[in-house]
Amino acid sequence: MKKRWYDYLWIAELIYMSLGFFNILFAWLGMLFFCIPLIISLVWGTKGYCNRYCGRGQLFGLLGGRFGLSRKKDIPGWMKSKWFRYGFLIFFFIMFFQMLWNTYLVFAGAQDLRQVVTLLWTFKLPWHWAYHGTFFHQGTAQFAFGFYSVMLTSTILGMITMILFKPRSWCVYCPMGTMTQLICKAKNGKDALT
Repeated sequence: MKKRWYDYLWIAELIYMSLGFFNILFAWLGMLFFCIPLIISLVWGTKGYCNRYCGRGQLFGLLGGRFGLSRKKDIPGWMKSKWFRYGFLIFFFIMFFQMLWNTYLVFAGAQDLRQVVTLLWTFKLPWHWAYHGTFFHQGTAQFAFGFYSVMLTSTILGMITMILFKPRSWCVYCPMGTMTQLICKAKNGKDALT
């Protein structure tokens, strides 16, 4: 089967994660991974991003499939359930809004910039080498640290489920996938909670 340009978007995922390691402000590029799926689902009412353009899903498929880093076991039923997927989406939103709140506090001068990346919403890793100050407000960097934390955490979760289960198991409970599915169902007039 002939490869198309979007079959190589897994490279963009690798580049993104690498750039954030060297300069945290590149984390802002990750907003593309948030906005594009929402736009596609809002405009066309499809999950075209998930099915075709998601570099993270492609990366997991490549590592787990071609490179055999997956046990290729079925994901447990409870991880496919509505309560888990919607619960994880809600949890994700809570963490995202907490990140925005911390960004606001830095912009407002009520809190100093924290040059840390938080993994799995718990482990704070110093990341001071990736930020050396710019002409942008430090709140810009605070958002980048928080956003990169979200992206790195979700990548780690995806890797764990890739190894334990099928390569693209992350796609089953990915918050963006769940959100775009809800948008598509609402746009196409279907029951959004099924």
